[in-house]
Amino acid sequence: MVEQKAEQKEFKYLVRIANTDLDGKKSIGNALRNIKGIGFMMAHAACTVSNIDPMAKTGELSEKDVQKLDEFVRNPVKYNIPHWMLNRRRDVETGEDKHLVLSDLQFAQENDIKLMKKIKSYKGIRHMMGLPVRGQKTKSNFRKNKGKAMGVKKPAKSGGKT
Repeated sequence: MVEQKAEQKEFKYLVRIANTDLDGKKSIGNALRNIKGIGFMMAHAACTVSNIDPMAKTGELSEKDVQKLDEFVRNPVKYNIPHWMLNRRRDVETGEDKHLVLSDLQFAQENDIKLMKKIKSYKGIRHMMGLPVRGQKTKSNFRKNKGKAMGVKKPAKSGGKT
């Protein structure tokens, strides 16, 4: 009896990888996608490199597996994944290929938008004006950015006799 309990792993309902709490009931392939900067392909690559089944429940992973995944998420370039999977290829400042996650990714995106506005590129001007940046139509969509649609009001009909 005691040996069976020792063999059973303790189920964790929250697993912390890269400063993000992941749901222990989800499969690790899907749970990793809750980390900002990790998509389907990168999550699958993390599982493959770490020799973990992507369908395994996150709460059942050993501490060693969690550390492997955390290390991969923080620095995937070290594991020789293809450069096309990285989200920051040929960085503007350094020129190297990187993969950013969490607040680093958000900070880099904000700086890219500021740079576009500063150099007054087409995309930067569209960002400044609050218009769609990637060529979408503006006739009927994007009203939330422009304000409430103003229609023509009909004059009120007088119900009384004149």
